[in-house]
Amino acid sequence: MYIQIKISNMTFKAVLNDSETARAIYDVLPLKQPVHRWGDEIYFDIPINVKSSSDASAEVEEGDLAYWHVNPAFCIFFGRTPVSTSDKPRALSHVNVFGKITGDLSGLKKVKDRDIITVEMC
Repeated sequence: MYIQIKISNMTFKAVLNDSETARAIYDVLPLKQPVHRWGDEIYFDIPINVKSSSDASAEVEEGDLAYWHVNPAFCIFFGRTPVSTSDKPRALSHVNVFGKITGDLSGLKKVKDRDIITVEMC
């Protein structure tokens, strides 16, 4: 499954993995929401309720798309977050990684709080 993410006149392509979380997110597309920034993470509310998966972890990679089940959110990691202990991103707590952006992530550094994101099937 592939999705397209549009934000601040930029478009990113992403591939979803074969997980319950990815299928649940794919089923509620399209989404259009204001985003929040937390270091080099963008996140926004998502209308699903999926349990934490057995492989959930706070350890993530740049470009990872993840679902935070504590306060249901779609998260995009592209660099250090306030809880990072190295140059790698780190989630606040365990997340379900459900996909990855393919291509250049550098434009995400320009995204501001409250910018509008659109996520749709492609």
